Amino acid sequence: MLSALILIPFVSAGIIGLISLKGNAPRNIAIITAVSVLVINLILAFQFDYQQESFQFVEDISWIEWIGLNYHLGIDGLSFPLVLLNSFLTLIAIYSTSSTIQRPRLYYAMLLLLSGGAAGAFLAQDLLLFFLFYELEIVPLYFLIAIWGGARRGYAAMKFLLYTALSGILVLASFLGLVWVTKASSFDYLSLRSPTLPLATQLLLLAPLLIGIFIKIPIFPFHTWLPDAHVEASTPISVLLAGVLLKLGTYAMLRFAVGLFLDGWVYLAPWLAILASISALYGASCAIAQKDMKKVVAYSSIAHMAYILLAASATTRLSMTAAVFQMVSHGLISAFLFLLVGMVYQKTGSRDVDVLRGLLNPEKGLPVTGGLMILGVMASSGLPGMVGFISEFLVFRGSFPIFPIPTLLCLVGTGLTAVYFLLVINKVFFGRLTEGLAQLPPVKWNEHVPAFVLLLLIITFGIKPDWVTHWSEVQAIALLTGG
Repeated sequence: MLSALILIPFVSAGIIGLISLKGNAPRNIAIITAVSVLVINLILAFQFDYQQESFQFVEDISWIEWIGLNYHLGIDGLSFPLVLLNSFLTLIAIYSTSSTIQRPRLYYAMLLLLSGGAAGAFLAQDLLLFFLFYELEIVPLYFLIAIWGGARRGYAAMKFLLYTALSGILVLASFLGLVWVTKASSFDYLSLRSPTLPLATQLLLLAPLLIGIFIKIPIFPFHTWLPDAHVEASTPISVLLAGVLLKLGTYAMLRFAVGLFLDGWVYLAPWLAILASISALYGASCAIAQKDMKKVVAYSSIAHMAYILLAASATTRLSMTAAVFQMVSHGLISAFLFLLVGMVYQKTGSRDVDVLRGLLNPEKGLPVTGGLMILGVMASSGLPGMVGFISEFLVFRGSFPIFPIPTLLCLVGTGLTAVYFLLVINKVFFGRLTEGLAQLPPVKWNEHVPAFVLLLLIITFGIKPDWVTHWSEVQAIALLTGG
């Protein structure tokens, strides 16, 4: 079942890319593939025992024994919410793609490779296998930005490639060092959790791993590739980049940095909490200064991803559960916001907050898009009743007893979220409609279907957060106790 989550997208990508298909066939195959993977995930969800610490639905096959690489897959409360999120947002991205996109066979093939690679990374229980999937997703994402991106797509794609390739090199160096130090015969995750390494050795191995992970998340000052990538990427790719690909970094942080080097992590935790507060305030401050709506959302992601680092630094049961919940929350909210910004750009041809005015005009503007955007801003700002409020409240509640000052600074960052988003809303959607935008093409209801589905989940998980948190509570304890 777990292999199907990887192989179905890969096989479909091969069919789309290698067989001559006409018309809407590539898009239809991609949608059928995404729906199939989502259905398999839902079937697994009904069979999943969230009270079990160990990995479930395990597949373990010897592969390349002489280098210690095994095809070892498994899923637990840490990875399952992210696997579900990946399959769901992949379907959203495919549905949101224009039916007139150029070179559709290559586009949908790359999109499915990206989804399968991300699923493989979340499911891999062999460190080297994780690294292979971790690096595999770089290739399709590079082409998705370089070919279907904006005017500076070449620069953004190359910058993304260099940064994330360096991230992979550092992660691999840490994994190789761990196997060498422990004299292990394989890269199996569970067997490498057992040895108790001296603190100095843990810190030496943890340092490159953390830098590699911070590039991926990204955390200040390793963040500069993200705004460029988001601005130049098309809307569906931004949805996957923010909603799924950044979570590979936070997932690796919890699974490997905390799971393999707990003593070293706890030793560095005070400094990591300070770094989280700096990154949160920096991202929020930069968002205030942006004129491009997409850059505002991109810098907002930098700020909100820092909350996950803060929660992980506190290493309490509540904060670790909150870290996983914040991943899901940010994935849904950021995807929602990028979809709406993309709709504004598609209909107006601009994302400049100094150019756009009055888009809430009920007759000539984009009133439904504007109303959804206001709800998205409320969710990102932590309005009670939405998932953003619960996730951030749990992060701060779990972190404050351990690191009160960094937590308070991150709370300031949350306050700044309302500031920069309200500035955008006030400028873009209120006031008199710009004369040049008086004849905007209407938005069809089917174009807003992905946004409405995301909004439903944002509200549902805000009202019933235990539908997400119960998945990861047991695994949060296991990470902290070495179970």
